[in-house]
Amino acid sequence: MSKVLIVDDERSIRHTLRDILEFEKYEVDEASDGMEALVKIKQNPYDVIILDIKMPKMDGMDALDKIQEIARETPVVMISGHASIDTAVEAVKKGAFDFISKPPDLNRLLITLRNAMDKSELITERKVLQTKVSNTRFQPIVGTSKCIGQIMSTIELVAPTDARVLVTGQNGTGKELVAHWIHQKSNRRDNPLIEVNCAAIPSELIESELFGHEKGAFTSAIKTRTGKFELANGGTIFLDEIGDMSLSAQAKVLRALQENKIVRVGGDKQIRVDVRVIAATNKDLRKLIDAGRFREDLYHRLAVIIIDVPPLKERVDDIPLLIQHFCLEICKDYGIPEKQFDAKAIKKLQTLPWTGNIRELKNVVERLIILGAKTISAQDVDRFVLPTAQSSLEMKEVLSRFTDLRELQRYIEQEYTNYQASIE
Repeated sequence: MSKVLIVDDERSIRHTLRDILEFEKYEVDEASDGMEALVKIKQNPYDVIILDIKMPKMDGMDALDKIQEIARETPVVMISGHASIDTAVEAVKKGAFDFISKPPDLNRLLITLRNAMDKSELITERKVLQTKVSNTRFQPIVGTSKCIGQIMSTIELVAPTDARVLVTGQNGTGKELVAHWIHQKSNRRDNPLIEVNCAAIPSELIESELFGHEKGAFTSAIKTRTGKFELANGGTIFLDEIGDMSLSAQAKVLRALQENKIVRVGGDKQIRVDVRVIAATNKDLRKLIDAGRFREDLYHRLAVIIIDVPPLKERVDDIPLLIQHFCLEICKDYGIPEKQFDAKAIKKLQTLPWTGNIRELKNVVERLIILGAKTISAQDVDRFVLPTAQSSLEMKEVLSRFTDLRELQRYIEQEYTNYQASIE
């Protein structure tokens, strides 16, 4: 429940506002002057403060200065029955969220409070996200191959700018890690990096996820929601798997990039956002454009800089370093003594196809650490890795025969029938 502090020396005003706000399901606290308000603000967090100007002991303008020092991010709505336009302007300049004359118009007061709550909620969500990011171990880009050197050089050049970046490559190659490094080395590093997996969000919800929605915009919209673009304001938004985004959402993203403004679903208010966009895809966007499934104008907006992350099979010289890195990381996570890979085990791992790229390699290293000896040998690889790799290759070979799901279904049904017959 959102919490509001009402600061006014007139008891009748406080009680009237309390009745109205409690009817609207707000939790309400009161203070009779600026001094009492400051004590309460130091002891309790509030989502919004309603602050009168003319009060004894400490008036509202002086109290506003103090609030800016101790709770700067808490929205303050100033109210007064005697103030002039100049006073209102001065209050807003000092950091007040809005100014309302007494007696307050009920509709305007409630709208102003809802807008202030939106700001407060946005600040809270950003703090949570920033905490998550700061608590997440930042992974290095491991490798000394020529292609990795080129990627790191490009990141160094691109990161300090606000240029949009399109990261391409197969699944599991580390596109997300490239996006993290660009943000980390940018001037926006102290602001959020908001990640959106476009493939994991249903097409009917993607616009709400990106741009937010107003209360009542659709059946399940029981409250106003802040979108990812707003949460990323001042920072970076990473649109992963952008090739899976619906055409209608693409149009809105394009407009947001052109105008630096977004509109929530079900709303008409334009909200200005300052966001750097990094996108990633494992698909050929040019082919999607030709097929009418991706907007060419959006592609050109996103692909100012293109970073292509190569598959692991094209950088096998990096595999020993990656194995060493994952081994140290996994042993530390599990709290077990560090294990070693002998030269023959590493050489054998370098010969595998690695269709799942670095993600697959990390899973294999984890499996060998759990199941293998203290020094992991080629025999451990033969025992715990090669049968699984062979089964995966065989399955890929089978699936490659089919271009139609119905053909694949008939094949599976026939194989099941054959299996049942073999055990009868």
